[in-house]
Parts: sequence; structure tokens; C-alpha cells
Amino acid sequence: MKTYAIPVEKLYVPVKKRQEVEQDKVDTLAEDIIENGLKVPIQVRKDEAKSRLVLVEGAHRLEAYRALGEEHIPGIIVQAKKF
Repeated sequence: MKTYAIPVEKLYVPVKKRQEVEQDKVDTLAEDIIENGLKVPIQVRKDEAKSRLVLVEGAHRLEAYRALGEEHIPGIIVQAKKF
């Protein structure tokens, strides 16, 4: 899969994902990213109706990138799950 530079501030993070974020994990991950880089890209999906990208996986990675002041994060675009 192709990895894209996803603009951090343009991502929509669902409420449930925001509530799951633990600050101590974000801090630890930010330190690891500084030392080793990001090992696993985040996953996003397209929300065509609202012309935006929605976070699917990687809330802690995204928050770590925000904490580091990064403008873009590596991510892959996945298909929305159909129920």
C-alpha cells in the first residue's frame, strides 16, 4: 500500500478515538518517534460526503506527532468497512 503525507490538522478524529487516548502513551511514543521514527503509518479513510479524511487507526501516533509539532504524518488510505 502506498504511504501518503497526511496533514495532521486536516484529519477528523471521531469522538470515541479521542476518548481512548492516554497521555502517558503519547509521551512515550513521541520519544520513540524522535529516536527511531514512525514504524507503522496511521490508517485513514475518505469521507466523500464531507470531503475529509477520518482517522481509523493510530490515535496515539497522531497525538504524538501533534505533540512534536509535526505538520504531516505518514498514513495509508483504507476502505471504509461496510456493515
